[in-house]
Amino acid sequence: MGLSQRSRRYAPIALLGVAGIALAGCGAPGGSTGGGGGGGGDNTVTIYGTIVEGEAELLAESWSDFEKENDITIKYEGSQDFETQLGTRAQGGNPPDIAIFPQPGLFADYAARDFLKPAPDAVEANAKKYWTQGWVDFGTYKDEFYGAPLMASVKGWVWYSPKKFAEWGVQEPTSWDELLTLTKTIQEKSGTAPWCAGFESGVATGWPGTDWIEDLVLRNAGADVYDQWVKNEVPFTDPQIKEAFDATGELLLNPDYVNAGFGDVRSINSTAFGDVAPKVASGECALTHQASFLSGFFPDGTDISEDGDVWAFLLPSKSEDETFITGGGEIVGAFSDDEATQKVLEYLSSPEWADKRLALGGVTSANKGVDIEAVENPILQESIKLLQDDSVTFRFDGSDQMPGAVGSGTFWKGMVAWINGTSTDEVLTQIETGWPSS
Repeated sequence: MGLSQRSRRYAPIALLGVAGIALAGCGAPGGSTGGGGGGGGDNTVTIYGTIVEGEAELLAESWSDFEKENDITIKYEGSQDFETQLGTRAQGGNPPDIAIFPQPGLFADYAARDFLKPAPDAVEANAKKYWTQGWVDFGTYKDEFYGAPLMASVKGWVWYSPKKFAEWGVQEPTSWDELLTLTKTIQEKSGTAPWCAGFESGVATGWPGTDWIEDLVLRNAGADVYDQWVKNEVPFTDPQIKEAFDATGELLLNPDYVNAGFGDVRSINSTAFGDVAPKVASGECALTHQASFLSGFFPDGTDISEDGDVWAFLLPSKSEDETFITGGGEIVGAFSDDEATQKVLEYLSSPEWADKRLALGGVTSANKGVDIEAVENPILQESIKLLQDDSVTFRFDGSDQMPGAVGSGTFWKGMVAWINGTSTDEVLTQIETGWPSS
């Protein structure tokens, strides 16, 4: 689920109205012409998603010109309780016109239950032209295309202060062993814990821990094992998955290495994931692991550059010759097929919309038609290049592909229990119990 999520992967979550945005309860009376949603008029399109607060304001700004040019009013509502509320509204016959899904698994579930309308031809054409096949597949169910991607993020960045690295005489590592050596060196030279981490995210607490495990499964066990793992063909109790937990534990369960600026190991669970950013910028925390969207959490005026206040490197892999990345993103699906909704869907699948949103800052896109040079943040620029590079091994966030009972259920809860001291074997067994029996 940064800065764009928008529920769990991108930005702080809150259930509230957003200043400057017309919010419409998707279950409200009325509806757009021919649609299945809770619109407010013939040219009103309702959108429901997990994007909240300042990010929701930027989302509204990104389509404001489109609204004027097409005489369409877009009413957006963001909620931290997206999964539950969307299900209630869909089953009650009052869904939004459009939903922005943060999880491909959840998107596929709604397509499988015939809640979603197949995407317009123009949307499918945009997806096939501007995204890789993997992204197109996320919006496809049983050979029918239901929705195009929206934004994206690259996970696995390790953020640090170049000034502090220079002070300690250390460099970016290129292997896991070098990362462990770097951690030990910083601890010895600084006399403080090098790493800070935050797993707190409201009802989604625990998801930042799943990102650690996903990164290390992909990097150490490889793409085939990763793909089998997200389908439960390789269970959580498999030694290859335990290895990822053990590697993460070398850092996050070591009281000498965490939790800089916040407390002990257990303070990770009570530390909001975005709160680590100011600690890195100030040099109080030497290292933190978080996605590209963390760039939006640094204090105003923070210089994000190789010689600036903050920079980042990708979590090292076993192989220095191959680049592995995990990432997240949203898929746009529609409950309505009226004309206004189709126009909005086409616009949101276009590079023109993506350029508008990228220019506002804090997010990335896998859309190959975007103007990368318009993105000022160099880490976001690099993230976009990685997403578009066919030589990079990319996999979508694993927990987002798993059934909700696991991905946003036992996996999240398991990470919290693990940080609180429950043994790895017990946690892995507990997570595995979340998988449906069939």
